[in-house]
Amino acid sequence: MPGVPTHVIAVANQKGGVGKTTTAVNLAACVAAAGRRVLLVDLDPQANATSGVGLEKTEGASAYRVLLGEGSLLDKVQPTAYERLALIPSEVDLCGVDVELARADNHLGRLAHALRPVLQSQRFDVVLIDCPPSLGVLTLNAFAAASGVLVPLQCEYYALEGISMLSRVMAQLHDNGVNPRLQLLGVVMTMYDGRTRLAQQVVGEVREHFGDRVFETMIPRTTRLAEAPSFGKPIIHYDKYNPGSAAYELLAQEFLGRLDRLEPLPST
Repeated sequence: MPGVPTHVIAVANQKGGVGKTTTAVNLAACVAAAGRRVLLVDLDPQANATSGVGLEKTEGASAYRVLLGEGSLLDKVQPTAYERLALIPSEVDLCGVDVELARADNHLGRLAHALRPVLQSQRFDVVLIDCPPSLGVLTLNAFAAASGVLVPLQCEYYALEGISMLSRVMAQLHDNGVNPRLQLLGVVMTMYDGRTRLAQQVVGEVREHFGDRVFETMIPRTTRLAEAPSFGKPIIHYDKYNPGSAAYELLAQEFLGRLDRLEPLPST
């Protein structure tokens, strides 16, 4: 939709194995299928989002050099096999960013600066950033560039452990002026198994803690959802009738509803 400012959303949780990349990939695919133009930015050196949409890790294809001030992020955009879904891939060179940027000027604002031409191009309605499972320089750059953060949280004990640290970091970036627009877009419960009392208890605790920030849609634990990345396909293109497909399609609708109430980032 030309003329509509782009929303930039970071998908983050410093704890690994919570369904973060699964959520980034499948939400991006479902939002694209719903008619929005989506750019998925793989900022995790493991590059699982890159392989999850069927692209290979390629030397020099990541945002690494751009974050160091060389070249344009628009040149890194690659099409995927899926209509309206594009990708900025990752590769192992992103591992060096934490060390390189830690001693650079404006080290937290590099991604925000690099994204400006992307926003000005008006080629995308939504930019989703898949962050590394840490609160290092890459994740902090994503927070500094985003208007909202989406936090996947697994339905297991210790689900709330660490999220308070993530919330404190977001509050610091908000309050100290690094990104005064930053807010928690929402928490999505992943790996949900309604047959277990544990999952129900965890969801109850999280809803009590975060209230309406928790998405109504919960992502079930399914074998096909776990298989899809090995075929380089989002679940809606791997098994459209799987419960995981239905869940991510519903999540996409909820997500878009929240985006419509979120102030987008200016393009200048």
